Amino acid sequence: MTVEELKSKKTTLGLTNEMIASSAGIPLSTVQKIMSGATKAPRKSTLVAIETVLSAEEHRRKDMAGVNPNMSRKNAYEDLPETYGMVMDPAAGYKRSPEVKKKDGEYTLDDYYALPDERRVELIDGVFYDMSAPAVIHQKILGELFILFRECMDAHEGGCEVYLSPCDVRLDRDNKTMVQPDLLVICKAYDLGAKRFEGAPDLALEILSPSTRSKDMLLKLYKYQNAGVKEYWIVDPDHETVMVYDFRDDNFYPEKYDFDSVIPIHISACNTNV
Repeated sequence: MTVEELKSKKTTLGLTNEMIASSAGIPLSTVQKIMSGATKAPRKSTLVAIETVLSAEEHRRKDMAGVNPNMSRKNAYEDLPETYGMVMDPAAGYKRSPEVKKKDGEYTLDDYYALPDERRVELIDGVFYDMSAPAVIHQKILGELFILFRECMDAHEGGCEVYLSPCDVRLDRDNKTMVQPDLLVICKAYDLGAKRFEGAPDLALEILSPSTRSKDMLLKLYKYQNAGVKEYWIVDPDHETVMVYDFRDDNFYPEKYDFDSVIPIHISACNTNV
């Protein structure tokens, strides 16, 4: 899309620059400069990130309209007091949390552990992101992948272990981020009695859903690469594709596979398919 097309879609969807920046994982000032026309030649990667957020929100609303044709944007986002402290990812329509009232970016692990046990969230750079219950297809794919990964790891005796979500991962070893990859592979020593994993897993895998698409494809991609994750898989049930990022060679471009492909696990000698 051109900048003018992005601005038009943003207006149509009624999104703010803040919402777009939070979901795309890019600075608010960058979005503001692009939308105002101050940046004459924005980077293509930044435009793609913004377009992805807008498209995800557009698809989300179409999905909602299919469930309830009479549902309007006001119905979807009503009763969201500005004093609440939960980021509302446009792809998810999250409601903000009334438990703790801080500014985005100020939440810590203390706030994370203070949430009710039944509330499942991720904390990324001091911002809470609600995680809705996964769909049946999500769980089916996750279960099958766990078995395939486990078989590969056992067959090659590489000393790696495979785990399913929910497992807390203190990704940056700081006080502002706690994520829960759908599947993770650990190839180093760890404390089996600990309540969370410390640092970056060797491999992280996320299965896309309407509520997590932009976060998994943009924000968590950036976080995983910078935290030291060696390999990142993004599984897309809607398009039956798998994107595999091998970060060991600073490669930011994914290999793309269909569900019927044999996919190499780069951190080991394994091959698997979805």
